[in-house]
Amino acid sequence: MRGARSGQGAAPAQWVLIAPEAAIDPPKTLDSEPLFTKLRNPSTGEATLYLFNSGAQQLFEVKAFHEERRSWFIGQTVQQDGRLLFVTPMDPLFLILYYLIKADKEQQGKFQPLDQVVLDSEYPSCPLLLKCADVKQYIQHVTEEKEIGSQKFHKYSQEKTLKWLKKKVNQTVKALKSNNISVGERALASTFINSKQITDAQEDYVRYAHGLISEYIPEDLSKELLKYLGLPELRSPAPEPPVKILQLIASPVLVLWLRFKAKALNFPVCTS
Repeated sequence: MRGARSGQGAAPAQWVLIAPEAAIDPPKTLDSEPLFTKLRNPSTGEATLYLFNSGAQQLFEVKAFHEERRSWFIGQTVQQDGRLLFVTPMDPLFLILYYLIKADKEQQGKFQPLDQVVLDSEYPSCPLLLKCADVKQYIQHVTEEKEIGSQKFHKYSQEKTLKWLKKKVNQTVKALKSNNISVGERALASTFINSKQITDAQEDYVRYAHGLISEYIPEDLSKELLKYLGLPELRSPAPEPPVKILQLIASPVLVLWLRFKAKALNFPVCTS
């Protein structure tokens, strides 16, 4: 990919990436080209690379595979940056949730305009989250809302958020089952053997889906979601997901490809 900005005012660069067409559509205006930028990871709060498409209408998560002494031949040139980037759709509500929860704690449940909540001096691109398509419509899934005159005010609602997250979990379970993905203790076998005889309990699917969703929410909220789903705490560690098991025995490129294919099924994160 050539021409996307990387950060505020940075010069165009180029990368080798795997991405849906929506992520790299050409810009309609010169100032609306795709933007690679770092935002807070909604689970850890740490800097993570994301991509806004043209006009910041959609957010994408970016995963990078990197090995030492790797480069690419692009046309007649050598690209020294040998990373391989995987770009997959990301629901911006997960990132907005981080700021809603933070504001709720700091302002003690005070209603505020969204543009005063989704602000971060360390990540100046963060307000672009509010430009993503349908955010203003779907924000009601995670907030209480008040309207005064022509202005809307919001505050975080844990009750509505848990209900929304449960819907995400159910969507994930449905996608896992419809794609014949085994998630129980025999998941490793099903990774290498396409056997329809392997079955998993409903709890296995729900717990696995909860783990996937938990990659995009704070730890405290993940624990609350576990209770909301009625899942008992495990006395022994849960079975490793197939991708994690493969990391022990397969090449990193294969692992990332499998993760990308899994995300293409739209079960880790589903836009409302």
